[in-house]
This record gives sequence, C-alpha cells and structure tokens, in this order.
Amino acid sequence: MARQQVRFCRSFDGAKIAYAISGSGPPVVMMPSWLTHLEYQWRSVAWQPWLEALSSRYTLIRYDPRGCGLSDRNVDDLSFDSWVQDFGALVDALRLDRFSLIGICQGGAVAVAYAGREGDRISNLVLYGTYARGRNRRTTIPLEPEKAKVMLEMLRLGWGQEDHAFMRSFATQFQPEGSIEHLRSWCDLQNAATSADNAVELTRVMFDVDVQEEAARITCPTLVAHPDRDAVAPFEEGRLLAQIIPNARFLPLNSPNHFMLPNESAWAAFLQELYAFLPQPAAEAGPVAGLTTREKEVLHLLARGLDNHQIGAQLNISEKTVRNHVSGIFAKLSVDSRARAVVAARDAGYGS
Repeated sequence: MARQQVRFCRSFDGAKIAYAISGSGPPVVMMPSWLTHLEYQWRSVAWQPWLEALSSRYTLIRYDPRGCGLSDRNVDDLSFDSWVQDFGALVDALRLDRFSLIGICQGGAVAVAYAGREGDRISNLVLYGTYARGRNRRTTIPLEPEKAKVMLEMLRLGWGQEDHAFMRSFATQFQPEGSIEHLRSWCDLQNAATSADNAVELTRVMFDVDVQEEAARITCPTLVAHPDRDAVAPFEEGRLLAQIIPNARFLPLNSPNHFMLPNESAWAAFLQELYAFLPQPAAEAGPVAGLTTREKEVLHLLARGLDNHQIGAQLNISEKTVRNHVSGIFAKLSVDSRARAVVAARDAGYGS
C-alpha cells in the first residue's frame, strides 16, 4: 500500500488539524468516522480494505477530527458546527476546488452538512453506513434515545479497559463477523484515539445531530450505501437519507458488518459500484494497464517483497488464489520470474 504523509492545517479557532495524503489520482476526501487516529488507522486490519481500495486509484485525503488522534485534543469547542468548519478549513488549506467526498458513520453527517452548504465544490458524494439523525433524534425507532443514554454511561465506565463489556460490545457491533484481530483492532483504536472525557463529549454531540434540512439541499450526484443488518447505524436511517437527498441512488448491501470484511461478496459489489461512481483515474500505460484490480493489489505487495503466504494474509485470500494471480500477472507482463515482475512493477510505480 502506498505510504501516507501526515501534515497539519489550522482551523477557524486556531486548532491544529492533522491530515494524511496517500496515493495518486483524482482527489477523494474520506471523512473521519466516530473516533480516529491517522497513524493507527493506517496500520489497522479493520481499515486496511478501505485504505488500499482508495489509495490504489485516487489521491486519498483523511484527517483526524478535533479532540482525536493527531489533531489538537485539548480544545474548548467540540460542537458539530466546529466539525463542519474544520473540514472547510482543511479543503481551503489544500486548495481543493473540486473533489469527491466519502462520509462514513459519523463522518457522513458532517459530509451532508458541508454538501448542503458548499455543494458546488463536491463532484461526487458517497455516504456509507451513515445517517441524517443522531440517536436522540430518531423518534421513529423504538428505544434509540434510551440506548444513547446507556452507551454514554458505558463509555464513562469502560473506556480504554480491554476486558470491559463496553469495549467488547463496541468492537462486536462494528464487525460481528470479524476475527479476534479485527475485534482487538477496534479496542486498540479506542485507546489510541482520545480520552474518555473527549469520547463521551464527542458521542453526546453525535447523538444530537440532525442534518435533514442540509440533506434536502444537496445537488451533487450522491450514492448512499448501507449494510442491511448494520448494528451501528440502522439500515432505515440510510434508506431515509437516500429518500431526502434529491436524486440520490440507494445501494443496499447484504452484510451484518458496519465495516465490511474484504472476503464478503457485498464488499466486492460495493467496490464495483464505488469505482463506477467516482471519477475515473487516468488510464495506465504499458502492460500494467491490462491487470485487474486484484492483480494490481497482488503486484503491489509482490513489489514490496511479500511472499505468497504474506500476500494472502494481507488480502484475506488463500495462497492458491495468490499463486493463480501471480501466474496471471506473469503472463500479462510477459515475464517469467518474480524478480522480473518486481522490476516491471517498480518501473510502473508499484511497491512504494
């Protein structure tokens, strides 16, 4: 996977916001979800499918929200409006006149608010597993406000304690079909992202979000995708969002995982729709242009010196499947050895 470069910009009130850039191609900004840490996220097994899928085709821009990760944590203003203004400061600092925007979970609400106000700058909007209404605003869903109170109390009691019931519950909701490594990565993220006090305050603000009015003003092409058994953001909230945004396309995904796993058919279906929806990268030249997306992923890891077993582990596929991809790569690149494939890959910019 391409390397990331972490930098900082200054927001409206002087708060320093950390952001990371990776990959090359048309600019795509991925909003932060509930809690993030740019460096930890880059190494997280749970986030890796998203980062690889986007960095391999686009200039991917991510950032830590105020109060989290590498951004300033000790700030006076943790309001929803400050989140929207932080994002505006970031795209202004990067001089992004036109870009695609991806909003996941909490970040989707911020993306909706910004798109409703500054829609002319967004070429394409993708909203995944997100909502227009926080839990305290979901009066049509039974017990949602009550669940919000319970979660805040569990946050106060169990933050950062790996063996606490909240930590396990939190991790399981995000990826109920994930491995122990996936579940542990979500627990580790809590420790890395922020303090218990900040987590409670950020969550409280998130529960009071309502961006339905902004959603109705969105004019850019919008794709709303949502796992149909999502335990973090209810499926009906994604459906409602697609109904409110004019001409939005709704993509239900057959998965119980808020963050889908790379071996799910729903993940492959989502990537196919995502790549078709976002601006197309410039066509690659030479024999590499003939490789499939998966073959390019294998080639990238091969160029980094990984063996078949390691490549399989990274991509969550069997060694036999890796061998088949390697054989296909050899044929398309007209090479007869791993060493020559690595040379061709690095000449094309892979493996950095």
